[in-house]
Amino acid sequence: MPATRPGEWLDPASGLGLGLDDVQPGTFNMTISTDRYTCPDYAARERGSIWMRTWQIAGRVEDLPKPGDWKKYEILDQSFIIVRGKDDVLRGFVNACRHRGNALCTTDTGNAKRGFLCQYHLWSYDLEGKLKGLLRENLAGPIDKTENSLLQVSVDTFAGFIFLNPDPDAAPLREYLGEDVVSLLEPYNIEQFTTVMDVTEAIECNWKVVMDAFEEGYHINGIHPQLLQVLHINPKTARYRFFENHSVAMAPFEVVGAGVQDQVAGILALPETFPGTVAVIPRFQELIAPYQDSDGNVAFPDGVTARALLQQATREVLTGMGLDVSRLTDDQMVDNQGWVLFPNYFMTVRAGECHVIMSVPHPDGDPNRCIWHVASYMYVPQDFRAAVRAEALVVDTPGSYKYFEALQQDYEQMPRQQKGLRNDRLDHMSLVKEEVVIAHYHSVVDRHLADSVTADTARSTSSVKESRD
Repeated sequence: MPATRPGEWLDPASGLGLGLDDVQPGTFNMTISTDRYTCPDYAARERGSIWMRTWQIAGRVEDLPKPGDWKKYEILDQSFIIVRGKDDVLRGFVNACRHRGNALCTTDTGNAKRGFLCQYHLWSYDLEGKLKGLLRENLAGPIDKTENSLLQVSVDTFAGFIFLNPDPDAAPLREYLGEDVVSLLEPYNIEQFTTVMDVTEAIECNWKVVMDAFEEGYHINGIHPQLLQVLHINPKTARYRFFENHSVAMAPFEVVGAGVQDQVAGILALPETFPGTVAVIPRFQELIAPYQDSDGNVAFPDGVTARALLQQATREVLTGMGLDVSRLTDDQMVDNQGWVLFPNYFMTVRAGECHVIMSVPHPDGDPNRCIWHVASYMYVPQDFRAAVRAEALVVDTPGSYKYFEALQQDYEQMPRQQKGLRNDRLDHMSLVKEEVVIAHYHSVVDRHLADSVTADTARSTSSVKESRD
Protein backbone atom coordinates (compact mmCIF):
# COMPACT_ATOMS: atom_id res chain seq x y z
CA MET A 1 0.00 0.00 0.00
CA PRO A 2 1.68 3.26 -1.07
CA ALA A 3 1.97 6.02 1.52
CA THR A 4 -0.42 8.91 0.88
CA ARG A 5 2.13 11.36 2.28
CA PRO A 6 5.91 10.85 2.16
CA GLY A 7 6.14 10.90 5.96
CA GLU A 8 3.88 7.89 6.29
CA TRP A 9 6.79 5.59 5.51
CA LEU A 10 6.98 5.18 9.29
CA ASP A 11 3.77 3.17 9.30
CA PRO A 12 4.74 -0.53 9.08
CA ALA A 13 1.69 -1.01 6.85
CA SER A 14 3.32 1.17 4.18
CA GLY A 15 5.96 -1.47 3.61
CA LEU A 16 8.58 1.25 3.12
CA GLY A 17 10.46 1.46 6.41
CA LEU A 18 12.44 -1.15 8.28
CA GLY A 19 12.37 -2.12 11.91
CA LEU A 20 15.57 -3.29 13.52
CA ASP A 21 14.44 -6.92 13.27
CA ASP A 22 14.00 -6.47 9.51
CA VAL A 23 17.72 -5.83 9.06
CA GLN A 24 19.06 -9.32 8.62
CA PRO A 25 22.48 -10.35 9.97
CA GLY A 26 25.14 -9.88 7.34
CA THR A 27 23.35 -7.00 5.61
CA PHE A 28 26.13 -4.65 6.68
CA ASN A 29 29.59 -5.20 8.11
CA MET A 30 29.36 -4.60 11.85
CA THR A 31 33.15 -4.73 12.35
CA ILE A 32 34.77 -1.39 11.50
CA SER A 33 38.55 -1.07 11.28
CA THR A 34 40.11 1.67 13.39
CA ASP A 35 42.74 2.62 10.81
CA ARG A 36 40.11 4.62 8.93
CA TYR A 37 40.10 7.05 11.86
CA THR A 38 43.86 7.33 12.46
CA CYS A 39 45.83 6.40 9.34
CA PRO A 40 47.24 9.20 7.13
CA ASP A 41 47.26 6.89 4.09
CA TYR A 42 43.56 6.15 4.55
CA ALA A 43 42.87 9.89 4.85
CA ALA A 44 44.76 10.47 1.59
CA ARG A 45 42.54 7.91 -0.16
CA GLU A 46 39.44 9.66 1.17
CA ARG A 47 40.65 12.95 -0.26
CA GLY A 48 40.61 11.69 -3.83
CA SER A 49 37.75 9.21 -3.57
CA ILE A 50 35.28 11.18 -1.44
CA TRP A 51 36.09 14.84 -1.01
CA MET A 52 37.04 15.56 -4.61
CA ARG A 53 34.08 13.60 -6.04
CA THR A 54 30.99 14.08 -3.89
CA TRP A 55 28.38 16.76 -3.34
CA GLN A 56 28.91 18.60 -0.06
CA ILE A 57 27.03 21.46 1.58
CA ALA A 58 28.85 24.78 1.26
CA GLY A 59 26.30 27.17 2.77
CA ARG A 60 22.75 28.46 2.56
CA VAL A 61 21.11 30.19 -0.37
CA GLU A 62 20.25 33.07 1.96
CA ASP A 63 24.01 33.66 2.38
CA LEU A 64 24.17 35.05 -1.18
CA PRO A 65 21.02 37.11 -1.78
CA LYS A 66 22.34 39.71 -4.28
CA PRO A 67 24.18 39.55 -7.62
CA GLY A 68 27.90 39.64 -6.94
CA ASP A 69 27.58 38.10 -3.46
CA TRP A 70 30.20 35.38 -3.07
CA LYS A 71 31.52 33.05 -0.44
CA LYS A 72 34.58 30.88 -0.19
CA TYR A 73 34.36 27.14 0.40
CA GLU A 74 37.46 25.16 1.31
CA ILE A 75 37.98 21.44 1.70
CA LEU A 76 41.44 20.28 2.77
CA ASP A 77 43.90 22.18 0.53
CA GLN A 78 41.32 23.03 -2.14
CA SER A 79 39.63 26.42 -2.33
CA PHE A 80 36.53 27.39 -4.28
CA ILE A 81 34.33 30.47 -4.82
CA ILE A 82 30.55 30.39 -5.06
CA VAL A 83 29.01 33.54 -6.55
CA ARG A 84 25.56 34.75 -7.55
CA GLY A 85 25.58 36.05 -11.11
CA LYS A 86 23.68 38.97 -12.57
CA ASP A 87 21.30 36.36 -14.00
CA ASP A 88 20.64 35.18 -10.39
CA VAL A 89 22.40 31.85 -11.06
CA LEU A 90 24.83 30.45 -8.46
CA ARG A 91 28.14 29.28 -9.95
CA GLY A 92 31.26 27.75 -8.49
CA PHE A 93 34.88 28.27 -9.50
CA VAL A 94 38.33 27.19 -8.41
CA ASN A 95 39.69 30.03 -6.30
CA ALA A 96 42.72 30.66 -8.49
CA CYS A 97 43.60 33.13 -11.22
CA ARG A 98 44.28 31.43 -14.54
CA HIS A 99 47.41 33.52 -15.02
CA ARG A 100 49.73 32.26 -12.29
CA GLY A 101 47.36 30.74 -9.77
CA ASN A 102 47.01 33.57 -7.28
CA ALA A 103 44.01 33.16 -4.92
CA LEU A 104 41.31 35.59 -6.01
CA CYS A 105 39.41 35.65 -2.70
CA THR A 106 41.21 35.57 0.63
CA THR A 107 38.35 36.50 2.98
CA ASP A 108 35.34 34.28 3.69
CA THR A 109 32.68 36.30 1.88
CA GLY A 110 32.06 39.53 0.04
CA ASN A 111 30.46 41.17 -2.98
CA ALA A 112 32.03 41.48 -6.41
CA LYS A 113 29.59 43.63 -8.34
CA ARG A 114 32.10 44.18 -11.13
CA GLY A 115 33.55 40.69 -11.04
CA PHE A 116 36.80 39.33 -9.62
CA LEU A 117 40.13 41.09 -9.84
CA CYS A 118 43.41 39.28 -9.19
CA GLN A 119 45.51 41.57 -7.00
CA TYR A 120 48.77 40.10 -8.31
CA HIS A 121 48.77 41.15 -11.98
CA LEU A 122 45.28 42.67 -12.27
CA TRP A 123 43.64 40.02 -14.44
CA SER A 124 39.87 40.42 -14.16
CA TYR A 125 36.91 38.03 -14.52
CA ASP A 126 33.17 38.58 -14.74
CA LEU A 127 30.62 36.85 -12.50
CA GLU A 128 30.34 34.01 -15.04
CA GLY A 129 34.07 33.37 -14.69
CA LYS A 130 35.03 34.72 -18.11
CA LEU A 131 38.35 36.51 -18.45
CA LYS A 132 37.52 40.16 -19.13
CA GLY A 133 40.87 41.91 -19.20
CA LEU A 134 44.51 41.82 -18.23
CA LEU A 135 47.19 44.34 -17.47
CA ARG A 136 48.79 45.84 -20.63
CA GLU A 137 46.78 43.49 -22.78
CA ASN A 138 48.23 44.93 -26.00
CA LEU A 139 51.68 43.71 -24.93
CA ALA A 140 50.65 40.37 -23.41
CA GLY A 141 51.09 38.23 -26.48
CA PRO A 142 48.70 35.53 -27.74
CA ILE A 143 46.45 35.08 -24.69
CA ASP A 144 43.13 33.47 -25.71
CA LYS A 145 40.54 34.84 -23.28
CA THR A 146 38.07 32.08 -24.07
CA GLU A 147 40.63 29.49 -22.99
CA ASN A 148 41.45 31.25 -19.72
CA SER A 149 38.11 31.48 -17.94
CA LEU A 150 38.00 30.50 -14.28
CA LEU A 151 37.83 26.74 -13.78
CA GLN A 152 34.23 25.83 -13.02
CA VAL A 153 32.99 23.33 -10.43
CA SER A 154 29.50 21.92 -9.98
CA VAL A 155 27.08 23.95 -7.82
CA ASP A 156 23.38 23.34 -7.15
CA THR A 157 20.81 23.89 -4.42
CA PHE A 158 18.29 21.83 -2.47
CA ALA A 159 16.22 22.63 0.64
CA GLY A 160 17.82 26.06 0.83
CA PHE A 161 21.34 24.62 0.99
CA ILE A 162 24.10 25.32 -1.51
CA PHE A 163 25.87 22.14 -2.59
CA LEU A 164 29.27 22.04 -4.29
CA ASN A 165 31.07 19.16 -5.98
CA PRO A 166 34.74 19.71 -6.91
CA ASP A 167 34.24 17.32 -9.83
CA PRO A 168 33.09 19.40 -12.85
CA ASP A 169 31.70 16.20 -14.41
CA ALA A 170 29.64 15.22 -11.36
CA ALA A 171 26.22 13.66 -11.80
CA PRO A 172 23.39 16.16 -11.06
CA LEU A 173 22.71 16.83 -7.39
CA ARG A 174 19.17 15.47 -7.43
CA GLU A 175 20.37 12.28 -9.05
CA TYR A 176 22.98 11.95 -6.29
CA LEU A 177 20.41 12.58 -3.56
CA GLY A 178 17.88 10.25 -5.17
CA GLU A 179 14.18 10.68 -5.83
CA ASP A 180 13.15 9.17 -2.47
CA VAL A 181 15.36 11.52 -0.44
CA VAL A 182 14.09 14.56 -2.32
CA SER A 183 10.42 13.59 -1.95
CA LEU A 184 10.78 12.85 1.77
CA LEU A 185 12.52 16.13 2.61
CA GLU A 186 10.66 18.57 0.36
CA PRO A 187 7.46 18.71 2.50
CA TYR A 188 9.41 20.25 5.40
CA ASN A 189 10.01 23.41 3.32
CA ILE A 190 13.48 23.78 4.82
CA GLU A 191 14.33 26.39 2.18
CA GLN A 192 12.07 28.77 4.14
CA PHE A 193 14.01 28.28 7.40
CA THR A 194 16.39 30.89 8.80
CA THR A 195 19.83 30.29 10.30
CA VAL A 196 19.66 30.77 14.08
CA MET A 197 22.99 29.13 14.99
CA ASP A 198 26.14 28.74 12.88
CA VAL A 199 29.32 27.65 14.68
CA THR A 200 32.51 26.17 13.25
CA GLU A 201 35.32 24.80 15.40
CA ALA A 202 38.33 22.52 15.13
CA ILE A 203 37.99 19.41 17.28
CA GLU A 204 40.45 16.69 18.22
CA CYS A 205 38.91 13.72 16.45
CA ASN A 206 38.51 12.22 13.00
CA TRP A 207 35.66 13.62 10.91
CA LYS A 208 33.95 10.21 10.89
CA VAL A 209 33.92 10.09 14.68
CA VAL A 210 31.63 13.11 14.47
CA MET A 211 29.40 11.43 11.92
CA ASP A 212 29.23 8.19 13.91
CA ALA A 213 28.28 10.01 17.11
CA PHE A 214 25.08 11.35 15.59
CA GLU A 215 24.07 8.22 13.72
CA GLU A 216 22.86 6.26 16.74
CA GLY A 217 20.84 6.73 19.91
CA TYR A 218 22.60 3.92 21.75
CA HIS A 219 24.69 6.46 23.67
CA ILE A 220 21.81 8.57 25.00
CA ASN A 221 21.53 6.72 28.32
CA GLY A 222 25.23 7.24 28.97
CA ILE A 223 25.83 10.74 27.61
CA HIS A 224 22.42 12.48 27.51
CA PRO A 225 20.32 11.13 30.40
CA GLN A 226 18.29 14.35 30.50
CA LEU A 227 16.82 13.51 27.08
CA LEU A 228 15.18 10.39 28.46
CA GLN A 229 12.32 12.59 29.68
CA VAL A 230 11.08 13.03 26.12
CA LEU A 231 13.01 10.70 23.82
CA HIS A 232 12.45 7.00 24.26
CA ILE A 233 15.06 4.99 22.39
CA ASN A 234 13.32 1.69 21.90
CA PRO A 235 14.92 -0.56 19.27
CA LYS A 236 11.53 -2.16 18.72
CA THR A 237 9.86 1.11 17.64
CA ALA A 238 12.74 2.77 15.75
CA ARG A 239 12.30 2.84 11.96
CA TYR A 240 14.90 3.07 9.19
CA ARG A 241 15.27 3.62 5.48
CA PHE A 242 18.53 3.03 3.65
CA PHE A 243 19.29 4.49 0.24
CA GLU A 244 22.25 4.13 -2.08
CA ASN A 245 24.29 6.84 -0.35
CA HIS A 246 22.06 8.16 2.41
CA SER A 247 19.75 7.07 5.22
CA VAL A 248 17.05 8.23 7.63
CA ALA A 249 16.09 6.92 11.06
CA MET A 250 13.42 7.86 13.58
CA ALA A 251 12.64 7.06 17.22
CA PRO A 252 9.35 8.35 18.72
CA PHE A 253 9.56 11.61 20.62
CA GLU A 254 8.01 10.43 23.87
CA VAL A 255 8.59 8.33 26.96
CA VAL A 256 6.48 5.21 26.58
CA GLY A 257 5.05 4.11 29.92
CA ALA A 258 5.82 7.33 31.77
CA GLY A 259 3.03 8.98 33.74
CA VAL A 260 1.07 11.85 32.24
CA GLN A 261 2.63 14.35 34.63
CA ASP A 262 6.15 13.33 33.62
CA GLN A 263 5.30 13.53 29.94
CA VAL A 264 3.88 17.04 30.32
CA ALA A 265 6.91 18.13 32.35
CA GLY A 266 9.22 16.78 29.69
CA ILE A 267 7.41 18.68 26.95
CA LEU A 268 7.50 21.92 28.91
CA ALA A 269 11.27 21.49 29.21
CA LEU A 270 11.76 21.00 25.47
CA PRO A 271 12.96 24.56 24.71
CA GLU A 272 16.18 23.84 26.61
CA THR A 273 17.17 21.38 23.87
CA PHE A 274 14.90 22.20 20.92
CA PRO A 275 14.56 26.00 20.66
CA GLY A 276 11.91 25.80 17.96
CA THR A 277 9.42 24.63 20.57
CA VAL A 278 9.49 28.00 22.34
CA ALA A 279 6.71 29.33 20.13
CA VAL A 280 4.66 26.15 20.51
CA ILE A 281 4.69 25.72 24.30
CA PRO A 282 2.13 28.51 25.06
CA ARG A 283 -0.42 26.88 22.76
CA PHE A 284 0.35 23.47 24.25
CA GLN A 285 -0.32 24.90 27.72
CA GLU A 286 -3.67 26.22 26.49
CA LEU A 287 -4.59 22.79 25.16
CA ILE A 288 -3.77 20.95 28.39
CA ALA A 289 -5.44 23.57 30.64
CA PRO A 290 -8.91 21.94 30.51
CA TYR A 291 -7.36 18.74 31.88
CA GLN A 292 -5.50 20.35 34.80
CA ASP A 293 -6.74 20.75 38.35
CA SER A 294 -6.00 23.73 40.59
CA ASP A 295 -2.68 22.21 41.63
CA GLY A 296 -1.54 21.76 38.03
CA ASN A 297 -2.01 18.01 37.95
CA VAL A 298 -3.05 16.66 34.55
CA ALA A 299 -5.47 13.82 33.87
CA PHE A 300 -6.40 12.95 30.28
CA PRO A 301 -9.48 10.99 29.26
CA ASP A 302 -9.13 8.04 26.88
CA GLY A 303 -8.01 9.14 23.44
CA VAL A 304 -6.15 12.26 24.63
CA THR A 305 -2.37 12.23 25.11
CA ALA A 306 0.32 14.82 25.75
CA ARG A 307 1.97 13.76 22.49
CA ALA A 308 -1.21 14.32 20.47
CA LEU A 309 -1.74 17.76 22.01
CA LEU A 310 1.86 18.73 21.25
CA GLN A 311 1.29 17.64 17.66
CA GLN A 312 -1.87 19.73 17.46
CA ALA A 313 -0.18 22.76 19.00
CA THR A 314 2.78 22.50 16.64
CA ARG A 315 0.61 22.25 13.53
CA GLU A 316 -1.61 25.14 14.59
CA VAL A 317 1.25 27.46 15.53
CA LEU A 318 3.35 26.81 12.43
CA THR A 319 0.33 27.15 10.14
CA GLY A 320 -0.58 30.41 11.84
CA MET A 321 2.97 31.67 11.32
CA GLY A 322 2.72 30.99 7.59
CA LEU A 323 4.56 27.66 7.17
CA ASP A 324 2.78 25.08 5.05
CA VAL A 325 2.89 21.80 7.01
CA SER A 326 -0.03 20.19 5.21
CA ARG A 327 2.18 17.52 3.61
CA LEU A 328 3.66 16.48 6.96
CA THR A 329 2.11 13.82 9.17
CA ASP A 330 1.21 14.34 12.82
CA ASP A 331 4.29 12.32 13.79
CA GLN A 332 6.47 14.75 11.85
CA MET A 333 5.16 17.60 14.00
CA VAL A 334 7.13 16.29 16.98
CA ASP A 335 9.42 13.41 15.98
CA ASN A 336 12.96 14.20 14.92
CA GLN A 337 13.97 12.28 11.85
CA GLY A 338 17.71 11.77 11.69
CA TRP A 339 19.06 12.15 8.16
CA VAL A 340 22.53 11.17 6.98
CA LEU A 341 23.48 12.65 3.62
CA PHE A 342 26.81 11.28 2.49
CA PRO A 343 29.56 12.22 2.99
CA ASN A 344 29.41 14.56 5.96
CA TYR A 345 25.94 15.86 6.73
CA PHE A 346 23.73 14.80 9.62
CA MET A 347 20.41 16.55 10.25
CA THR A 348 17.60 16.09 12.72
CA VAL A 349 14.47 17.64 11.26
CA ARG A 350 10.96 18.11 12.58
CA ALA A 351 8.22 20.51 11.57
CA GLY A 352 9.57 24.05 11.69
CA GLU A 353 13.18 23.38 12.67
CA CYS A 354 16.25 21.36 11.91
CA HIS A 355 19.66 20.97 13.49
CA VAL A 356 22.70 20.10 11.42
CA ILE A 357 26.11 18.62 12.15
CA MET A 358 28.77 18.61 9.46
CA SER A 359 32.39 17.57 9.67
CA VAL A 360 35.33 17.78 7.29
CA PRO A 361 38.97 16.70 7.59
CA HIS A 362 41.29 19.24 9.16
CA PRO A 363 43.10 21.32 6.51
CA ASP A 364 46.46 20.09 7.83
CA GLY A 365 45.51 16.54 6.83
CA ASP A 366 45.95 15.07 10.33
CA PRO A 367 43.32 12.28 10.55
CA ASN A 368 43.09 12.80 14.31
CA ARG A 369 41.62 16.27 13.83
CA CYS A 370 38.68 17.71 11.97
CA ILE A 371 36.50 20.78 11.64
CA TRP A 372 32.95 20.41 12.81
CA HIS A 373 30.19 22.76 11.82
CA VAL A 374 27.06 23.03 13.95
CA ALA A 375 24.04 24.91 12.68
CA SER A 376 20.36 25.29 13.50
CA TYR A 377 17.58 26.49 11.24
CA MET A 378 14.03 27.50 12.18
CA TYR A 379 10.98 28.77 10.44
CA VAL A 380 10.46 32.42 11.34
CA PRO A 381 7.95 34.75 9.63
CA GLN A 382 9.57 36.98 7.02
CA ASP A 383 9.25 40.17 9.07
CA PHE A 384 11.33 38.72 11.93
CA ARG A 385 14.03 36.81 10.06
CA ALA A 386 16.60 39.59 10.04
CA ALA A 387 16.28 39.98 13.81
CA VAL A 388 16.96 36.31 14.61
CA ARG A 389 19.39 35.37 11.85
CA ALA A 390 22.73 34.29 13.30
CA GLU A 391 26.05 35.28 11.80
CA ALA A 392 28.69 32.63 11.21
CA LEU A 393 30.98 32.19 14.21
CA VAL A 394 34.42 30.56 14.05
CA VAL A 395 35.69 29.40 17.46
CA ASP A 396 39.45 29.88 17.74
CA THR A 397 39.94 28.94 21.40
CA PRO A 398 38.92 25.33 22.19
CA GLY A 399 36.29 25.12 24.90
CA SER A 400 35.48 28.83 24.84
CA TYR A 401 32.09 28.33 23.20
CA LYS A 402 29.36 26.59 25.19
CA TYR A 403 26.87 24.62 23.10
CA PHE A 404 23.41 23.71 24.32
CA GLU A 405 23.46 20.87 26.83
CA ALA A 406 23.23 17.77 24.64
CA LEU A 407 25.62 19.13 22.04
CA GLN A 408 28.14 20.12 24.71
CA GLN A 409 28.08 16.55 26.00
CA ASP A 410 28.90 15.23 22.50
CA TYR A 411 31.60 17.87 22.05
CA GLU A 412 33.36 16.62 25.18
CA GLN A 413 32.88 12.93 24.37
CA MET A 414 34.23 12.72 20.81
CA PRO A 415 37.90 13.56 21.56
CA ARG A 416 37.83 10.88 24.29
CA GLN A 417 36.85 8.31 21.67
CA GLN A 418 39.61 9.44 19.31
CA LYS A 419 42.19 8.93 22.06
CA GLY A 420 41.00 5.36 22.48
CA LEU A 421 41.01 4.69 18.75
CA ARG A 422 44.69 5.60 18.53
CA ASN A 423 45.75 2.61 20.64
CA ASP A 424 47.77 0.27 18.41
CA ARG A 425 46.23 -2.97 19.66
CA LEU A 426 42.65 -1.81 19.04
CA ASP A 427 42.29 -2.72 15.38
CA HIS A 428 38.50 -2.66 15.04
CA MET A 429 35.21 -1.50 16.54
CA SER A 430 32.37 -3.98 17.10
CA LEU A 431 28.96 -2.45 16.40
CA VAL A 432 25.73 -3.59 18.01
CA LYS A 433 22.55 -3.89 16.00
CA GLU A 434 21.24 -0.52 17.23
CA GLU A 435 24.19 1.06 15.42
CA VAL A 436 23.05 -0.19 12.02
CA VAL A 437 23.05 3.35 10.58
CA ILE A 438 26.79 3.57 11.31
CA ALA A 439 27.28 0.21 9.60
CA HIS A 440 25.36 1.40 6.52
CA TYR A 441 27.32 4.66 6.49
CA HIS A 442 30.67 2.87 6.47
CA SER A 443 29.46 0.57 3.71
CA VAL A 444 28.98 3.73 1.64
CA VAL A 445 32.48 4.92 2.57
CA ASP A 446 33.88 1.56 1.46
CA ARG A 447 31.98 1.64 -1.83
CA HIS A 448 33.19 5.13 -2.72
CA LEU A 449 36.78 4.15 -2.03
CA ALA A 450 36.39 1.00 -4.15
CA ASP A 451 34.59 2.83 -6.97
CA SER A 452 37.36 5.39 -7.10
CA VAL A 453 40.01 2.70 -7.50
CA THR A 454 37.96 1.09 -10.28
CA ALA A 455 37.48 4.43 -12.06
CA ASP A 456 41.16 5.32 -11.78
CA THR A 457 42.14 1.92 -13.18
CA ALA A 458 39.75 2.34 -16.09
CA ARG A 459 41.13 5.79 -16.89
CA SER A 460 44.68 4.52 -16.68
CA THR A 461 43.89 1.60 -19.01
CA SER A 462 42.17 3.95 -21.44
CA SER A 463 45.15 6.33 -21.44
CA VAL A 464 47.57 3.49 -22.15
CA LYS A 465 45.39 2.27 -25.02
CA GLU A 466 45.14 5.76 -26.51
CA SER A 467 48.91 6.23 -26.35
CA ARG A 468 49.45 2.91 -28.14
CA ASP A 469 46.92 3.83 -30.81
